[in-house]
Amino acid sequence: MDILDSILKVLPKDAIASSGFEGANIVLYTNDRSFFLNSDETIREIVNSIKKRVELRADEDILMDKDKTDELIRSVIPEEAGLEEVIFDEKRSIVIIEAKKPGLAIGKEGKLLKEIKEKSLWIPFVRRSPAIRSLIIDGIRHVLYENSAYRRKFLDKIGKQIYKEWSSERKDEWVRLTMLGSGRQVGRSCLLLTTSESKILLDCGVDVAASDKNRFPYFDVAEFDLKDIDAIILSHAHLDHSGMIPYLYKMGYKGPVYMTEPTRDIASLLALDFIGVSYKKAGQPLFTSQDVKEMVKHSVTLDFNEVTDITSDIRITFYNSGHALGAGMVHLHIGNGLHNLLYSADIKFARSRLLEPTVTRFPRLETMILEATYGGKDDIQPSRKECEDKLVEAINKTVEGKGKVIIPVLGVGRSQEMMLIVEEAIRQGRLPDIPVYLDGMVWDVTAIHTAYPDYLSNTIKSMIFRDQNPFSSPVFKRIGSAQERKIALEGPPCVFLATSGMLVGGASVEYFKELADGKRNLIVFVNYQGEGSLGRKVENGEPEVQVDGQTIHVKMQILNLEGFSAHSDRNQLLSFVNSCQPQPKRIIINHGEASKCLDLASTLHKICRVETVAPRNLETIRIR
Repeated sequence: MDILDSILKVLPKDAIASSGFEGANIVLYTNDRSFFLNSDETIREIVNSIKKRVELRADEDILMDKDKTDELIRSVIPEEAGLEEVIFDEKRSIVIIEAKKPGLAIGKEGKLLKEIKEKSLWIPFVRRSPAIRSLIIDGIRHVLYENSAYRRKFLDKIGKQIYKEWSSERKDEWVRLTMLGSGRQVGRSCLLLTTSESKILLDCGVDVAASDKNRFPYFDVAEFDLKDIDAIILSHAHLDHSGMIPYLYKMGYKGPVYMTEPTRDIASLLALDFIGVSYKKAGQPLFTSQDVKEMVKHSVTLDFNEVTDITSDIRITFYNSGHALGAGMVHLHIGNGLHNLLYSADIKFARSRLLEPTVTRFPRLETMILEATYGGKDDIQPSRKECEDKLVEAINKTVEGKGKVIIPVLGVGRSQEMMLIVEEAIRQGRLPDIPVYLDGMVWDVTAIHTAYPDYLSNTIKSMIFRDQNPFSSPVFKRIGSAQERKIALEGPPCVFLATSGMLVGGASVEYFKELADGKRNLIVFVNYQGEGSLGRKVENGEPEVQVDGQTIHVKMQILNLEGFSAHSDRNQLLSFVNSCQPQPKRIIINHGEASKCLDLASTLHKICRVETVAPRNLETIRIR
């Protein structure tokens, strides 16, 4: 029997006006006011019976008028809650209430939301308003609400695919993994997971530092056919994992992409910036802003630890990876207990200022996919404190010498880490009160961080909740134009935080060109520099480099601080595997230079006594 029919069969006749799916969730709409307000126990019994999420909403016909509902909400929510915006999602009978202090808007034990629901019949949700307003967040929400009717049909279609009956003719169950990218390399992460029922893409990125022919995943192989892909799962927003997803929508993909909410926002921002960098280099972008909108329209966001079906035989859970805001390890439960796979993507098994460390407990685990970015035997990072002290000392020395400091940063994570370190040092008097200029996408990404404090470290989250948001410090100055950049470069000693972190396009290149020939100036590398990137050349001490057809003489001081990496070093990777509960039976190594992948695979095999493999690109592994 169809799952919707089985539910409707136990409900009062004519109680449900319509029913459907929102992905794996089942949604019922009623035009019976009394049933809507008094059916909690009935719905709870259905949920316990079918073990699926079921939600009852009021049909549009019986909802209170939007203007009256808006008046009701503003009269119910206390002024001290800091109500900022009321947003209606009409097609789903949902109203979003944005407030500075969500707890006050919710009320004790949800009292205020219950009052709004009972009087208006809208389902109210309270969301914390970001401390720094973000145009990208506003734009994404506009796309979602503007396409509410389309998304309702889209999500319903996903649900029908998930709940379709398995073929009775299926004779064999198996799982295969094909490396379309990130096999013995850092960049263009893209893995194709194939089961007897489903085809899933795990990430789809671009290698921004590579030559054109090696930048993109291998789409021209027999195993990959875009029309057969059931879903894309995005672990996190960095371009080497997310950069090609809008391109897939350009090429006709219309299926879902699963990720966390912060990952959706940041991936969209990075994709738009990627387009801008292409234009600045007089190149043709791979995709347009419309393709980025298509990605947003087809996104399905999940919280950490939220379990949901994504196909008829695959269930997903995101777990905190400690790598970047909203970055998740992807746990896949395949078949009816057939196999459990953890795609850990990029992980940090250590606490940072910004994030809590990656988790290590999972319900079941047979196969793990593990990165090897810093998996080589010599990849031992210094402590965070040691690196922070060196950074503060180097900035002090440069400022005293009347020089300027440029820190090329990844827009996501590393820039916010640097902001927290420098802000605290200035606040505590360990650094003079110098301006810290934010250029590129640093400001917008920081705004996204303030919108999702629950994903941040307990310390920073607590500061934000106490209205002591370090990201709102007056020490930070935004650079919004070439003229503002020129004024800052001609001004007194300062610190520039600018993207990109590898000096591959972005604002950091502009600062480098202006400051490179000054012996008083300092460039600090705080993240991985990809092979072939300008950053790698400068880091290696090349006295002359070519930038946009111009020869740049590098006379500035160079400091490399590896301890700030959002990737685990070798010891942390080994500790992570040893700490995992349960222990994996097989480990697949990817996302590292060839020698590091092979070295880490060999070491884990000897230490953990488990099967290990470091596949090349285009290799396929049968994992079940």
